[in-house]
Amino acid sequence: MNRISDYIPAKEYLKAEIANVLSDLGVIEVIPKVEVPADPNYGDFSTNVAMVLARRLKKNPSDLAQDLVQKLLDKKLRFIKEINFVSPGFVNFYLNYQWLYEFIEYVYESGPENFAKVNIGNNSSVQIEFVSANPTGPLHVGNGWWAAYGDSLARLLSRCGYLVSKEYYVNDTGGQIRTLGESILASKKKIEPPENGYRGEYIDKLAQEYSGVDDIYETGKWAAEIILKDIKDTLLKMHVEFDSWYSQDHIERGGAVEDTLNELEQKGLIYKKDGATFLASEKLGDSRDRVLIKSNGDITYTCGDIAYHRDKFKVRGFDRVIDVFGADHHGQVASLKSAMTALDIDEANLEIQIGQMISLVGAKMSKRSGNFVKLDDFLDDVGVDAARLMSLMNSIDQATVLDIDLVKSTTMDNPVYYLQYAYARICSIQQNALKESLNIDDLANVELSLLTDPKEIALLKIISEFEDIVVDAANMRRPHKITTWARQLASGFHSFYHDCKVIDLKNPDLTMARLALVEVTKISLTVALDLLGVTLLEHM
Repeated sequence: MNRISDYIPAKEYLKAEIANVLSDLGVIEVIPKVEVPADPNYGDFSTNVAMVLARRLKKNPSDLAQDLVQKLLDKKLRFIKEINFVSPGFVNFYLNYQWLYEFIEYVYESGPENFAKVNIGNNSSVQIEFVSANPTGPLHVGNGWWAAYGDSLARLLSRCGYLVSKEYYVNDTGGQIRTLGESILASKKKIEPPENGYRGEYIDKLAQEYSGVDDIYETGKWAAEIILKDIKDTLLKMHVEFDSWYSQDHIERGGAVEDTLNELEQKGLIYKKDGATFLASEKLGDSRDRVLIKSNGDITYTCGDIAYHRDKFKVRGFDRVIDVFGADHHGQVASLKSAMTALDIDEANLEIQIGQMISLVGAKMSKRSGNFVKLDDFLDDVGVDAARLMSLMNSIDQATVLDIDLVKSTTMDNPVYYLQYAYARICSIQQNALKESLNIDDLANVELSLLTDPKEIALLKIISEFEDIVVDAANMRRPHKITTWARQLASGFHSFYHDCKVIDLKNPDLTMARLALVEVTKISLTVALDLLGVTLLEHM
């Protein structure tokens, strides 16, 4: 049998059989929920479908659960040791280990290229815009912290069958560019920068390098290009590459703003007051009407952003757009959502993920570039892998307090070290096996039924949940779920390694079975770390 095409996970098999029984009871088009119980005493899998459907079928939940148990037992399902019910209506499934042995074959044949590659996107297009820090200064830890989040989310969605485009929106026009230029010229003239101007070592360095005309806008544009190149280099160091760098200047000068204003005006959603142009967004769900063009003729950030998002949906045709904003952009959500409604774009197709603040504790870091820690310096100090993984430890909507001393430590308390050490240990085991000429030429010749130790079974069950974790992480836009699972996997593997001798030349059959388990663990960890953008280290 071709395991990749024919394999059905035990959970999906049980869902299908439960659905068949429900169909016999007259209930169709119901997908029963089957989960792994928190308490293993309640079986390998459990369903609450009896409680969900009891009212609909006009039955007591316990009676319905008993009925389901009997009908399922009568079907003599594969893998089943026992099925029982627990009040008020849970149906619990206890399986023999054969489902895990078949799972090993499936993972082994799938390899890292195909394991946990689940097509839920059906080639629908998704654009993810993230970082998009203004090119008025170097990336710092605050505005670059969620770079790994956006990149990892893109990796997740790509693995799940979406056509993903990663974009950085370059705010290369407007007052901030003029302020940048004015700040550089002030440094060059050795005078105080303007109010709310930019300062720091990087401004002084740019001032020394600048030899152009004494014009604040031209100076600002020149500096923004240099700063943007540094931003790109920093992101590449962090293993983050964008498919597109989209210019705000292009939006404003290319007709996108004018087209957007014309469309809104035709819908009667534009009005003028005190010389300024407003969007009547309050009646569309916003907290207030928004200024689109100031009385001095300047286009507001809101106006440019609306035109930019219209371009994403109506010009470039993305099915879905995901914006990753910092907490300081929370106020933009309502205005953007209401603007999409005004433009006849389903606002549900615009998702906005808000990342919360990060605080650094522990070792001191230089702030030579101004009142911030440069992301580039941070990456050099703690390492790229550590920076990426630590930003993917928690949900994006939770504030992060990062202990730099812990991240730099080489102990099992360091999550990055813990994961990479697990992979390096696997590689070491496999290298030792090769020295003894222990090769798995054909898994059909490996006696997988010898894997019965509780630590072996526990590790296999962790791996068996990975595909569901990938789907949940993609659907919920939460890459940190991959981090959490990977740490569980590493813990399960280290525990297995401690209790179960892998290479035992006196017991070659068990050795080969355990080497198969080591290989599927490696495949799983390879996929997980790739989704997180963390380097695989064969030696530590």
